[in-house]
Amino acid sequence: MVDAKAETKAEVLSLEGKKLREIGLPRVFESEVDLGLIKRAVIAVQTGRIQPKGPSTRAGRDMTAQYIGSRQKPAMYRTINVEHARLPRLRNRRYLLQGRVAGVPHAVGGPRVHRLNKDRVIVERINDKERRKAVAAAIAATADVALVRARGHRFEAKRLPLVVEARFEELVKAREVAAVLTALNVYGDVEKAKARKKVRPGRGKTRGRKYKRAKSLLIVTEKPAKVYKAARNLEGVDVVEVRNLNAELLAPGTLPGRLTLWTEGALNALAKYLVN
Repeated sequence: MVDAKAETKAEVLSLEGKKLREIGLPRVFESEVDLGLIKRAVIAVQTGRIQPKGPSTRAGRDMTAQYIGSRQKPAMYRTINVEHARLPRLRNRRYLLQGRVAGVPHAVGGPRVHRLNKDRVIVERINDKERRKAVAAAIAATADVALVRARGHRFEAKRLPLVVEARFEELVKAREVAAVLTALNVYGDVEKAKARKKVRPGRGKTRGRKYKRAKSLLIVTEKPAKVYKAARNLEGVDVVEVRNLNAELLAPGTLPGRLTLWTEGALNALAKYLVN
């Protein structure tokens, strides 16, 4: 008789970094890490925020300019054999032959040759089942020590994922969160992200993108928690409810293996929101 596969365990740590107990990990942590699928899911999230844009279809052409290539018309009505370039000219003028060229790309105020098209496809489409599978794969990647180190995160734990007791969600001060992260030996990752914060070159500084920032820790909570306000000022740290997890949060830049801190309640509630 073959024994069933043993359940994978994770250590629940106290706010002081001490082991309290062990709990079983949801099966989602055993998912296959599909890098291509994760990349598609992240791009789908990113492109979903793009607003389609483009000029009016009449831009550069909404005028009276007309080209009449006919020798039979009177001189004042034709644009051929009148010693002028054979181009459309504005009509509502006193004399047609003195009208300026308009309505063509190389004329002043003319339309663009290759204008932006608001109807072009700019969103990466992904099926719901593929999206859920990508999120499951990204969650599994957060438990792979090699992938997390490959992203450049700084931590000392030899086993992942990191799970902290539920009291962590009730913290209200940034210094309290920093003290817990120090006890868990992951605060160095926040310091690394802070050191990488730089002023962006170019005009982006005046368009709401003054700084270039790095991502550090992702904190996953069971419900809307006070720790959100406590941790939001820590450089590179994101706080998210377990029901709002997506591929971009778990794999910024399409690269899986983000250092993630789970609360015990979030880990227990994970199976409710993600069907493996």
